[in-house]
Amino acid sequence: MFYGTLVWDPWLIVVQIVCLQCLYYLTLGFFLSILVGTRVSRMSLVHFFDYATLTISTVTGWCVIASFMLSALAGAGYLLLLIERAKKCLDFSATVYIVHLFICIFYGGWPSSITWWVVNGTGIAVMALLGEYLCIRRELKEIPITRFRSNV
Repeated sequence: MFYGTLVWDPWLIVVQIVCLQCLYYLTLGFFLSILVGTRVSRMSLVHFFDYATLTISTVTGWCVIASFMLSALAGAGYLLLLIERAKKCLDFSATVYIVHLFICIFYGGWPSSITWWVVNGTGIAVMALLGEYLCIRRELKEIPITRFRSNV
């Protein structure tokens, strides 16, 4: 992609936000089904959006925390694939977690657990910083230039 000129394209931004949010929740659902699904009798949206499930007092709570952290790691990879710019990683990471905060407030009220805030704060930091690192590595790659010489 050529990065020289910036064009304001709000539809592209909206599509990137929607894709990133969907991929984040698909990945979170995948990890929750693997780590938590084997421990509980029935999976529900409670594990996604209720702050009470993020607890360090039970093994299931630790599995939920691990699912959120693994989703943040995967989110960094999604930033590399979808966003492609290091300077936009923090913006898109914050958007994912702000939307998640609003959904959690709508679902179960204001998250009053300190564990919820620590896990999600760590998740946004991991997603943004690792995403920036990966994007910077891609941006700094050398561009291969081949020269064709004619043998005359």
